[in-house]
Amino acid sequence: MLLLNKILPLFFLPTGFTLLCLLAGLVLRKRVFLWSGVLVLCLFSLPIVSDALMRLVEGPLRRAPISDVGKADAIVVLSGMLHQIKGAPLGEWDDAVDRFEGGIDLFKAGKAPVIVFTRGQIPWHTDGVPEGDLLARRAILLGVPQHAIRLTATVGNTAEESVAAAKLLGVGNGGSVKRIILVTSAFHMPRARFLFEQAGFTVIPFRVDYHTDDTPELTVLNYLPNGESLAESETALREMIGWLFYWSKGFFKVP
Repeated sequence: MLLLNKILPLFFLPTGFTLLCLLAGLVLRKRVFLWSGVLVLCLFSLPIVSDALMRLVEGPLRRAPISDVGKADAIVVLSGMLHQIKGAPLGEWDDAVDRFEGGIDLFKAGKAPVIVFTRGQIPWHTDGVPEGDLLARRAILLGVPQHAIRLTATVGNTAEESVAAAKLLGVGNGGSVKRIILVTSAFHMPRARFLFEQAGFTVIPFRVDYHTDDTPELTVLNYLPNGESLAESETALREMIGWLFYWSKGFFKVP
């Protein structure tokens, strides 16, 4: 199921759709398919398009000051910010490093007595170390006491993270921990918040890792396609596909 959830959306994203169009054009000898594929790829590679899509999924462009965040029973930091290579025993940071830094800042500000890292691991990368293990080691190096760190079971996606965190903190089994500060990327927060609330938590969202900014000035570069913008468009569209999946099941109100 996890493999299906990872692969199936690819055919609805610009790159996968374009490949399908090119294949159909070559097989059916129809130029309309070829041009459709090229048009879709160019459109979603435009910065002005990718920025609009990302603003839609990120919501309000405002990172809450830590002083405004209420206290909770635990801080939960979602995985998705490290990649592992030889020679880097603690992994190397990806773009979403703000998740880790945000969680550490919240803990040091006394917003919760416990910080939870999810042990994210893709099933076909079993030779790697679950991400939460590496984040816990990094947190200890930054002065977080080991007794204040909790690790979930190994998880492969956000839905599994929510269930594993609920089991770890005793939610739904007579436990007392129900209020958490959820730390994840702004574009990922609506879906993550929904899943954690479904798991029984009261969620205080702490959005980080914004991909857009508050400078609306447009230049000629906003209308020139590039690979980075294509990747941003696909990230936003993948989240929208996630929204539609849960909406189709009647569980989720699309933001």
